[in-house]
Amino acid sequence: MKRTVNLGRFTDLPEFNVFVFAVLLNYPWELMQVPFYQGMAAAAHWEAVKVCTWATVGDGVIMLIAYWSAAIVARDRWWFFKRRPMPLIVLLAVGVAITVLLERLATVSDHPTWGWRYAETMPIVPGLEIGLTPFLQWIVLPLLLVWFVKRQLRGGAASPYVT
Repeated sequence: MKRTVNLGRFTDLPEFNVFVFAVLLNYPWELMQVPFYQGMAAAAHWEAVKVCTWATVGDGVIMLIAYWSAAIVARDRWWFFKRRPMPLIVLLAVGVAITVLLERLATVSDHPTWGWRYAETMPIVPGLEIGLTPFLQWIVLPLLLVWFVKRQLRGGAASPYVT
């Protein structure tokens, strides 16, 4: 028996839209952060593109984890259509928590293929001891992501909240 995939339904899933918009929002942010990391501004173009691309894919995965955490708390995958603050707070908190953990681990790592150092131009968040730009990334971009995903899915037929 041959199965066909209805791509239209797949693209109406909130998870698909969360990942796509996470990539679209995070990639330019990653590129704009280049001057704040040691060696990135002077890196060969293709090397910098690869680093930013992998970081963006990681950002997409972090955003999915944060989204699913918010969905668990809300008990609803379509939580962004309801005016409840807790799922949004969870989305932000999980994204920031994962970022703080990864930034702290990466900046102290001595592993030759993993980790990074901040350039002198990177402002540091007191108390968290991580860079300001990755911290702000997980405050600003998730808010934009929710707006974009909500707007995108409001036009999709799969949403149970389309009015």
